[in-house]
Amino acid sequence: MGSVIRSAGMRGFRDVVEQFGGDAEALAAQFGVPLDALDGDDVLVSDVAMARLLEGAARALPCPDLGLRISAYQDIGILGPLAVAVQNSPTVGAALECASQFLFLHSPVLRFTLVADPEGRPGDVGLCYGSSEGTPPRQATDAILAFSHRMIRFLLDGPYGLHSVHLSHLPRAPASRYTEFFGAEVRFGQAASLLRVPRSLLDRPLAGVDDTLREIALDYLHSHFPEPGRVVAPRVRNAIDRMLGSSPPRIDSAARLLGMHARTLQRRLAGEGTSFESLLDDARRDAALRLLTRTDLPLQQVAGLVGLSEQSALTRCVRRWCGTTPSGVRAGSAGVSEAPTYTDRQGFTAGRGSGGRDHER
Repeated sequence: MGSVIRSAGMRGFRDVVEQFGGDAEALAAQFGVPLDALDGDDVLVSDVAMARLLEGAARALPCPDLGLRISAYQDIGILGPLAVAVQNSPTVGAALECASQFLFLHSPVLRFTLVADPEGRPGDVGLCYGSSEGTPPRQATDAILAFSHRMIRFLLDGPYGLHSVHLSHLPRAPASRYTEFFGAEVRFGQAASLLRVPRSLLDRPLAGVDDTLREIALDYLHSHFPEPGRVVAPRVRNAIDRMLGSSPPRIDSAARLLGMHARTLQRRLAGEGTSFESLLDDARRDAALRLLTRTDLPLQQVAGLVGLSEQSALTRCVRRWCGTTPSGVRAGSAGVSEAPTYTDRQGFTAGRGSGGRDHER
């Protein structure tokens, strides 16, 4: 690893070290961590230095479960302004998506993703922690996964159905210490570090949420902390593709999927030289031409699958796109191809803007 991390991840370090009779400041100096990082949340520290400090302290004290012990001093407040948005999310899944989206505020290399259950159970998923620059060291992995476990318990005010925990490293502390902490089976030396949970956990509602507070927090985060290099248009196009044929393709629905307010999404898209209407028009065009040229579905059904309520609206759109009717496209007389696409660094694909009319929403 070679990036920086907020010193909020060090909260509790001084307390644990002093419990074991150690000198937290001497250890910090030894491993090149600024002393003010021991008592403040917003000092930027080299993640390499912090990881070495945690590993070095665990050996020197000795305290092989240092990462677990530190997490006991950390609450959702270490997320800073992101904590408000996370706590006021409608569901656990929305809260985790929000936290993942803004994890770069804590460190630009940390990743927290949803993955298929490594045990192959279709009703379960894995909440996976890792780094874009390699496997994090033992104590750092323990600390962040322990914090994630405690955060979910806090959001639901109790157990959340944790099946088991996978850790990529082998333990220095007794395995029973991990089992006691997580309250579930812990497996070591696994391919990835993750929490195995029921998929249904993602849909569990959070109590006492305030939608207005969440929108204010998200607007603040998006306006003050845009993720470096992240463009939003491909993500919106991906959201539209998911909505077509299953739910009305509305900007507020896309904004919720992306964890932001609709007005913020409009501003972000405008800043990238496009709009929700333009992206929706592209998505409808691609889907309509695909259905017209590759299936024999009735035109009314094609219209519904691209988010249009009437066949006449489909006809108007196809005339604008192709200069002919849907039947003409199906008969092969139009000689058209799908809109050119581009792919961003996340792998999402989107069409270039074609302007938007006939957007029945």
